[in-house]
Amino acid sequence: MDVISQLQEQVNTIASVAFNTFGTLQRDAPSVRLSASYPEPPPIAAEDASSFAEQPKLMSSALVKAAKQFDALVGGLQLPEGGEEAQLKRIAELQAENDAVGQELQKQLEAAEKELKLVQELFSQATDNCFNLKKPD
Repeated sequence: MDVISQLQEQVNTIASVAFNTFGTLQRDAPSVRLSASYPEPPPIAAEDASSFAEQPKLMSSALVKAAKQFDALVGGLQLPEGGEEAQLKRIAELQAENDAVGQELQKQLEAAEKELKLVQELFSQATDNCFNLKKPD
């Protein structure tokens, strides 16, 4: 797998871990009394409270591990040779090539449209001729 694909996969992993972390925290967080007009929330069992206290630590460590792996992949990227000027020159070359190909495609499109009009006209003439061959009863 190339480095870019690995980076994309790692970003997906980070997003998945973050999504699961937020969802778990939202699901398992103890209830809190918002104001005096609301009733007191039910108490939490001691075993549930201790497991809830451990979950954020485990999830945050998984998130940090995924982020560190991403940083390691970014650190392993090779810098292009020649610096910024070489990159700008290569971009200009690619843009010129893209423009040339675009013009060629435009010419082919115009030729295809002309051919389509010709075929439509011939089809119309053929159908008109077929109708003219029929004799009224």
